[in-house]
Amino acid sequence: MTKHFAAALIAASALAAPAMAQRAPAAVVVVIDTDRIGSECTACRSASQQIQQKEQQLRSRAQTLDTQLQTEGKPIQDAIDALKGKAPDAALQARVTAFQGKQRSAQQEIANGQRNLQSTQANVNQQIGARLRTIISTVATQRGANLAVSKDATLFAATTVDITNEVLAQLNQQLPSVSVTPLPQQPQQQNPQGR
Repeated sequence: MTKHFAAALIAASALAAPAMAQRAPAAVVVVIDTDRIGSECTACRSASQQIQQKEQQLRSRAQTLDTQLQTEGKPIQDAIDALKGKAPDAALQARVTAFQGKQRSAQQEIANGQRNLQSTQANVNQQIGARLRTIISTVATQRGANLAVSKDATLFAATTVDITNEVLAQLNQQLPSVSVTPLPQQPQQQNPQGR
């Protein structure tokens, strides 16, 4: 009896599955050219230019530090080479130690600059992405769509389902600029000491 009951349940669920799937609404899709949004939106272009300037400044600073270190390091290296394997005296050792400190400091400065740039880019992306998602959702809903996809993820899309122009116009209106600064620092939480 239990076998028949279990078989009946399996048969009923097999019949119900297509019925449940049929209740799902048909997909109404819109397409957005996210590459175009990224290259043409006012805030995107402005932020991109500012970030490129900061990158160039960091490259220039790295080159300046490298030149300074090479200039300062050459006489020290020449003095070490002149010793032909002998141990350096205290004065030369102090110069080497000071030079290594300057190298570490320069490396740290450039690494901090790179982290700062990455954080700035993440902040810009976060600001634009948050507004973009809201705008896409609104425009898609207005068009009766229940799915929005990026144009680069599609093989074909009719121009009638492309909402890029509407999204771009609203993004430019609602977000004319963004803060081109690093992400705000989160306060670090203190871990309570175990007893």
